[in-house]
Formats: sequence, C-alpha cells, structure tokens
Amino acid sequence: MKALKLGMVLTAVVSGLLAWAFGRAVLPAALLFGSVATAIQVAASALLRRAAGQPFERLLKAWGLGMGLRMLGVMLFLVAVLADRVFFPPLPTALAFVGVLIPLMFSDLRTIR
Repeated sequence: MKALKLGMVLTAVVSGLLAWAFGRAVLPAALLFGSVATAIQVAASALLRRAAGQPFERLLKAWGLGMGLRMLGVMLFLVAVLADRVFFPPLPTALAFVGVLIPLMFSDLRTIR
C-alpha cells in the first residue's frame, strides 16, 4: 500500500514537472506511464514481500519476476512510442516511466532487509 501511495504522488509530481518542461501536451502520456510504473512496482513489491524470509531461491525467483515485469514496462514503452510518437513523445514518456519506477525500486531495499 505504501508503494501505491508513493507511486501516485511521484506520478503527479513527475507529470507536473514534465508538463512544465515540455508543455501540457505530454501530460496524458506522463500520467499514463507514471501509473504503469506504479502498477508494475506494486506488483513487484508484492512478489518480493511474499518471498521475504523464504529460502534464497524463492527470493531470487521473486526478484527475477519483478525485473521481468519492469522489462515488460520497457517493452510497453517501446510499443507505445512506435505506435504514436505524437501522443507518446519518447523523452517525456521515458522520463515519466523511469522517474516514477526508479525511486519506487529503492523502497524495495527495506523489504529485503
């Protein structure tokens, strides 16, 4: 639940900064990919929390599945940009995705400890 709240706040802040820097036209793409990053990280965190305290193999499997979800997000970004570069401008869309995902990934470090 903490990752979801933090992700929503990060999505709003990053989207606002991107709209300020690149214009209001990037706002829908930034909000969408910030939300995608939040959903991915919430799912990855849930996988990791379930594996915490388990044997190392389970922890490693959960971590790998989480990384797979993140790579799926990168592929979704690529498909979106290739499908419509006007609605999904590459740089602002990528910054929205990474600007939300990376800070949320650091919150996983406490789960592993």
